[in-house]
Amino acid sequence: MTADTAYHGEMGRQFALQATNSAYNAHTDRPAMLRLAGDVSGLRVLDLGCGAGHYSAELLRRGAGHVVGVEGSESLLRAAQERLEDRAVLHHHDLEAPLSFLADESFDLAVMALVYHHIDARGQLLAELRRVLRPGGTLLVSTTHPTSDWTYFGGSYFAGERVELPFGDGFVISYWRMTLEQFLGELLGAGFVLEELTEPRATQEARLVDLRRYDKTHREPHFLAVRLRRP
Repeated sequence: MTADTAYHGEMGRQFALQATNSAYNAHTDRPAMLRLAGDVSGLRVLDLGCGAGHYSAELLRRGAGHVVGVEGSESLLRAAQERLEDRAVLHHHDLEAPLSFLADESFDLAVMALVYHHIDARGQLLAELRRVLRPGGTLLVSTTHPTSDWTYFGGSYFAGERVELPFGDGFVISYWRMTLEQFLGELLGAGFVLEELTEPRATQEARLVDLRRYDKTHREPHFLAVRLRRP
């Protein structure tokens, strides 16, 4: 039995609020992923683990032609529906299961923002992404930085274990701690080609939101983001 990776109920509501303007989500990961996306004018975009719809909304603002969001949490999906209204097609779906409702080679760009490390069935998910992306299509993936996890949790860098991180009002986020070798190895092993890797630092706007976290991202790597191509 795979883990339930979605942020349900009140946890989802709190995450949606935090992601709107937090130093890490809004001002570190999101700008990096959008930069990696480049020109999205007219593209068909798949937003996996779309959360409260922040990435989808920005991609649409930048000219994406059609956006499909997939999210396992009903509370986050409601937040996405409020944010996106009828501008995107949203699906309630557990990413541990195949994306059987999506057609082969139907997307130009797929985005997985801070989702991949939560998933148990990552091999299956990558195979599904390769199926639904057109040849030459782009995959963007961000994750927690292996060095950041090692610094925070300690122990062996090569532990490769599920860890838990306190979040919000008494909640816990569970995800897989991975080495850089494992993270990139899984993506390349699934047949994707690496085009760019970045270690995002918070934008200047984050200084006004949370100066401590802004400074931290400029001293220590916190996230890792990659742009890959489907041959």
